[in-house]
Parts: sequence; structure tokens; C-alpha cells
Amino acid sequence: MAKEQPEIDKITLVDENGDEALYEVLFTFHSEEYDKSYILLVPEGVEEDEQVDVQAYIFNPEEDGEAKDGDLMPIEDDAEWSMVEEVLNTFLDDDANFE
Repeated sequence: MAKEQPEIDKITLVDENGDEALYEVLFTFHSEEYDKSYILLVPEGVEEDEQVDVQAYIFNPEEDGEAKDGDLMPIEDDAEWSMVEEVLNTFLDDDANFE
């Protein structure tokens, strides 16, 4: 029996110049400490071993769990950034175990 590949969620972000870029959702999580949800994104089509800038935002998912560009808010608090970076690093460390 073939293992089913999970569907990769994608989102289009528009930068300050109005240029659109497609991103893949790396993962989402909710912080009890800040009572907010976060979404981490990587540019679409990058290779697994390629160095990329991970984009992180506060987001309010729709009822169906979907995220839209307008639902994303920048993370402006340094302590909040540190918490998000810690979660990301834990995720990346764990992911290395599956190679």
C-alpha cells in the first residue's frame, strides 16, 4: 500500500513593492503563553538542503484552518521572536532525525 503524501499548503505573500511570491507552509503552532497562533513559511520550490530565510507571522486562521495573506501580522515583540525561533529550532532538530 502506497503511503499518501500530505498536501502542501501554500500561500502567496505580497511584499512592500507589490511583488507576489509563493510560499509553502512549513508548520503552524499555537502558543499558550502568548495566546496566539503562528505560521512559518519557506519559499516554494527550495531544495531540502538549501539555506532559506524562514518567514514567521502571527496569524488568525479562518474557520476552515486556511490562512490568507491578510490574516498575517508581523511579530514585533523580541521575546515573542525568541519563542518562535526556539520552536523553529526544535522543529528543525527533530526533522533531522527523519533523514
